[in-house]
Amino acid sequence: MTTLLGIDLTDRPVLVVGGGPVAARRLAHLRDEGARITVVAPAVCEDVVALLDDVRWEAREVREQDLDGMWLVHTATGSPLADAEVAGWAAARRIWCVNAGDATRGSARTPALTASGEVLVGVVSTGAPDPGRTAAVRDALAEHLRTGADLRRRRRPPGAGRVVLVGGGPGAVDLLTVRGRRALAEADVVVADRLGPTPVLDELAPDVEVIDVGKTPGHHAVPQHEINRILVEQAQRGRTVVRLKGGDPFVFGRGGEEVLACRQAGVPVEVVPGVSSALATPAAAGIPVTHRGTTAAFHVVNGHAGLDEAALTVLRDRSATLVVLMGVSVLAELVGTALAAGVDPGTPVAIVEEGTTARQRVTRDRLDAIAGRAQAVGVHAPAVIVVGAVAAPGLLEAGGAGDAGVRREPGSDETLGP
Repeated sequence: MTTLLGIDLTDRPVLVVGGGPVAARRLAHLRDEGARITVVAPAVCEDVVALLDDVRWEAREVREQDLDGMWLVHTATGSPLADAEVAGWAAARRIWCVNAGDATRGSARTPALTASGEVLVGVVSTGAPDPGRTAAVRDALAEHLRTGADLRRRRRPPGAGRVVLVGGGPGAVDLLTVRGRRALAEADVVVADRLGPTPVLDELAPDVEVIDVGKTPGHHAVPQHEINRILVEQAQRGRTVVRLKGGDPFVFGRGGEEVLACRQAGVPVEVVPGVSSALATPAAAGIPVTHRGTTAAFHVVNGHAGLDEAALTVLRDRSATLVVLMGVSVLAELVGTALAAGVDPGTPVAIVEEGTTARQRVTRDRLDAIAGRAQAVGVHAPAVIVVGAVAAPGLLEAGGAGDAGVRREPGSDETLGP
C-alpha cells in the first residue's frame, strides 16, 4: 500500500531527469522546498530555462552514475522506457524515485498538495494514478482549511506564544481574508472587537477562549492599555492569540500601539491586513470613492478628531472625496465646522450604516441637511460617512452624470433627497 511521508528535502541533492513542462513543474516545487537540484537532459524547455539560476543543468543524456549520492530522483523524460530504466537504477540503489511516465513503476508518488500555515496536506491515489480525482480531493480539503478547520497546535514548544492582528473587514464574514481565517483556525485565544465579522466567532472550536474587548461610542469597557496587557500575557503563556479587529488594523484601529506593546515585551507579532471599511463600505453601497471625471483622490479622517485644515480644503476645493469613520455621534459638529469654513451647503453626503451586511442602509442629503435627516431616520453606528460629488445619487446609473464622464455638481433637494 502507498503511504504518505513528509520528507524534508532542504539542502539535499535531488536529480530531475528530463527538461520538458512536467519536469519544469516538479522543479518549481523542489526549488521551493530548498532542494539542491541537478537536471540532466539534452535540451530543456523555456520554463526550465527560467529556473536555471536555482538548479544545475547537465546538457546530455542521463547516466546511471548520475544517481550517486541522490536522496530523490524524479524522472520525466517523456519516454516510458527511459523513465523505467532510471527508476530501475534508483531501485537498485535504494533511492526513492518518482516515475512521471508510470507512477506504478516508481517507488514514490507526487501528492496533490495544499497548505494552510504550518499544515501541509497531500493527497495520493493508492490505486491507478488519477490526477483529476486527487486534485479534486485536494481542492475540497483546501476549502475546508480556509473556512473552518481547527489548526491549533496540540504540542506547544517553549516560547511558542505569538500574537496575530487580523483585520476582519467591514462586517461580512466572507470579506474576511483567507489568511485571516487561517489565523483564526490556529488561535487558542481570540481578543475580539464589537465591530467586524463577529459571526465568525461562532465557527470556532468550543474550547477556543474568546475575550470581548469591544468598544461602543463613549464607552470603553476595556481601555487600550488593558488590551495590550491581555495580548502580551496570553502570548507569554505559550498561546497563539488572534486580535480580531474590524476593517484594517492600521486604519484607526490602534494596531500600531498593539504591535509596539508586543515587541517591547519580546512577543512575536504578525499583522494580517484587512479590507478597510473606509473603502469597502461605500463600495458595497455603490459609491466609488474615486470616479473618473468626478474625483481622483480620497481623504480619510477619524470623526472624533474633527475636521482639520486638510479635510476642509478637500471639501472647499472639491479636490477629493472625504470619508469619515466613527463620525455618527459627532455628525452635527462636523457639519457645523464645514459650513463655517465655507464648504458649499449643497455638497452631497451619504451615510452607509452596517455596510456589507444584511442590515446595510444608505441615507443621503445635502451637507446642510444631512444631520437633521440622520436624526430623523435614526442613523446609528457603525457607519461610514462619504462627503463629495461621488455621494450623489444616480452617479453610476446609465445616463447619469457619472456615465457621461463629467464632474457632477451638487444639485437641489430633489436630486439629493431619498
